[in-house]
Amino acid sequence: MSARSLMVMGTASDVGKSVIVTALCRAFARAGVRVAPFKSQNMSNNSAVCAGGGEIGRAQAVQAEACGLEPSIDMNPVLLKTESDMTCQVVIRGRARFRMGANDYERYRTEAWPEIVSSYTNLAQEFELIVIEGAGGAAEINLRHRDLVNWKIAELADAAVILVADIDKGGVFASIVGTIELLAPEERRRVRGVLINKFRGDLTLLEPGLRFLEARTGIAIIGVLRWQENLGLPQEDAAMLAAMPSRGGHKPLTIGVIHLPCISNYTDFQAFEDERDVALHYLTDPGMAPRLDVLIIPGTKSTVADLKWLRTAGWEDFLARHRRGGGWVVGICGGYQMLGRRIVDTGGVESAVRETIGLGLLEVETTFETEKITDRIRATHLPTNLPISGYEIHSGRIAGIAESRALFRLTHRDTTAVNEFEGIRTDDGRVIGTSIHGVFDSAGFRRHFLDEVRISKGLAPLESSERSDADANRTAAFDRIADALEDCVDLSRIAALAGISLKSATV
Repeated sequence: MSARSLMVMGTASDVGKSVIVTALCRAFARAGVRVAPFKSQNMSNNSAVCAGGGEIGRAQAVQAEACGLEPSIDMNPVLLKTESDMTCQVVIRGRARFRMGANDYERYRTEAWPEIVSSYTNLAQEFELIVIEGAGGAAEINLRHRDLVNWKIAELADAAVILVADIDKGGVFASIVGTIELLAPEERRRVRGVLINKFRGDLTLLEPGLRFLEARTGIAIIGVLRWQENLGLPQEDAAMLAAMPSRGGHKPLTIGVIHLPCISNYTDFQAFEDERDVALHYLTDPGMAPRLDVLIIPGTKSTVADLKWLRTAGWEDFLARHRRGGGWVVGICGGYQMLGRRIVDTGGVESAVRETIGLGLLEVETTFETEKITDRIRATHLPTNLPISGYEIHSGRIAGIAESRALFRLTHRDTTAVNEFEGIRTDDGRVIGTSIHGVFDSAGFRRHFLDEVRISKGLAPLESSERSDADANRTAAFDRIADALEDCVDLSRIAALAGISLKSATV
């Protein structure tokens, strides 16, 4: 291994580790450093597909993009996808291996650790700097003996550690001091700086506290990063949706996404947030839903369980009323499967329920198979011939797609040319389903879809020049967060913590 390493840990979950790593990746890449992200183990249902197949956490794919890189399996060798409070699917090097319960740790460790070491070694041989993201809190003393993502990785990479704390939630001084106090001496020695995140207000009021922290801990406060509204980046996971305000206020089009308990890849709909005529809402209670033009059932890690929840919560009745009123319905991946006639899982791939009656809005059926499809997709939208791209991550196979109702023609799975029908729509075109994640990231198709909804309401379509470019927006977001970081932190100082000099970095 030849790369230097820098590790970002937090005092707790949701302090901004993923965003800080993304900002560091972008800033170092702009400075000419050959940099790559790494997270040994990620727990998230929000995943991305790498070239050649295989899935990793969405955060690491975003961090790779911030570096100007294609995401690779080595950047996140282990992904845990939650299925319930007690079980998760274990994805190692991009492929699902087994379902893990509370008593399966030894098997997990035996299979996961060698792949983690191999992946980090691969990256370290290719890059100058690896920016590593930890998980949860740095002082999870009850889990230390099972750690494969924090201090064990810091030791593997011989990494200097930056500790990130969130001041917006309150208690930042106690969280920093408490975390450092609970670290073992050899762990504490690795912590080379503290970064306080999400600060609002007058920095001079914080300075006495900063001096206290440095005196108490002996560790430098290397920066205070101010609160940033609307980062414009795909977030680590859907936990933050519960606190997310509705986006857009009063707009001509209102789209609601059902926040399923096991929602996955909710970033499929982030591109709508940048459309000036769209108000986007994530909804759990149909009784609190505004009047919607489009209702979306998103992907899910537990299709049958979430379909049961959907019915219990009253969304099936809401769907029926919405449909009778001329509303549009979209199902993505698991949501598409729910819209069909039935879901068959005789092998117990996803659940113990062998057969489930679907919502019946689309004339398709789903059968679960053991082998998961993880492909990048290129396709054309059949009614318009517009190009689209995205990815598939699913074990369910859809049957019953008639050519006359097909929505897309797949042209490529990864680099392999194909000719397949995908997706389906009703005769009136207002109920559609597809297995393709990221389909609305394709600006032409997204705008066509929204304009079709506008026309159905008697509104004129928007001009093509007003389309939002998701890729350009994300690139601007990378630069914006890197600028914010460099405004409050000396990047040369951080580089020195990792043992590199920005002046000697190669382009």
